[in-house]
Amino acid sequence: MPVSGSSTEPDLMERLDLEQSTYEGPTGIVGVLSDACATVDLPNVSYWAAVPHYVAQPPCPKATLALLSRLEDLLESPIPLGDLPEEARAWERGVDESAEEDEDIADYVRSLEESRDTADLPEASGEAIAREFERYLKRRGEDG
Repeated sequence: MPVSGSSTEPDLMERLDLEQSTYEGPTGIVGVLSDACATVDLPNVSYWAAVPHYVAQPPCPKATLALLSRLEDLLESPIPLGDLPEEARAWERGVDESAEEDEDIADYVRSLEESRDTADLPEASGEAIAREFERYLKRRGEDG
């Protein structure tokens, strides 16, 4: 599940491959907190998981897992996930089954997947693959 993020801290932006937000307009609590942190020189990072709108009702364990993965990058430390990986797989199976039962949704999902496959995906970058492998090794080291 794609996760995007931003920060006001140049070192964090570089280390985590983030961008500084250029959004101007109405804001919510994330914008208020980010502005408050910037005002007192407190580094901050914001992450968002891109949950498809056709399955956006909470909870979404796959989004939670994706956000925790990025949080592990930020903290440079593995986070115990418990049953969350299996819950994420079960959630995805449920979404797939629901899509198969409704031909309109199935067609829509296929078109989204096809357009995603043709896009330049940052998740497939060498850095992202290396980061995921490092995360795996850290987690494996804690289990052993």
